[in-house]
Amino acid sequence: MVMIKTEKGSDMISAIEAVKAISDIRSSEVVVATMTANRYWESVSQNQEMDLPIFGAMGKASSVALGLALSQPNKKIVVLDGDGSLLMNLGSLVTVAGMEPKNFLHFVFEDGAYWTTGGQPIPGNGKFNLSAMANDAGYKSSHSFEDLETLVSELPSLMRQDGPIFVSIKITHPEHAGEPFIGSTKNAMEKLSKSISGY
Repeated sequence: MVMIKTEKGSDMISAIEAVKAISDIRSSEVVVATMTANRYWESVSQNQEMDLPIFGAMGKASSVALGLALSQPNKKIVVLDGDGSLLMNLGSLVTVAGMEPKNFLHFVFEDGAYWTTGGQPIPGNGKFNLSAMANDAGYKSSHSFEDLETLVSELPSLMRQDGPIFVSIKITHPEHAGEPFIGSTKNAMEKLSKSISGY
């Protein structure tokens, strides 16, 4: 288990720039996104057939992604999670680490708030370290970024590494963040199933 803090400054990263950076290096990986990331991912994804947005199940993105990782061991599974969302299912860190999926890459967008539901501060904001929690839970490595340049330079390596890998991205939101992305998880799962199976 390795925890790496990689940052140059404390300006934080725009959420839209973070998802663009991930999208730029993504090819055939399945992306499971929820809450804050859903607000931005749809607008940048270049392979929506392999996207699985999670709606109305706050905190469950990592659990759904773990199921996919175990059932599809030859396909990389990328999770775009939120800090408030992860806190609602914090035990999933131990579950993921215990199953040791090599194809599991877990991004968490840390903004310190339940942004999608109105920006309420998350409990204990500033008093805990999610990267350290993931490391202690048993993730193979854990990383934290506050600088876009460093994030962009490290992403290709992170995408190639065996997991489970945890990546915290300290984000801010653009002034005009757009409307929340709402849809049907059931429909999204059916579409992804057809894409993976090839029919």
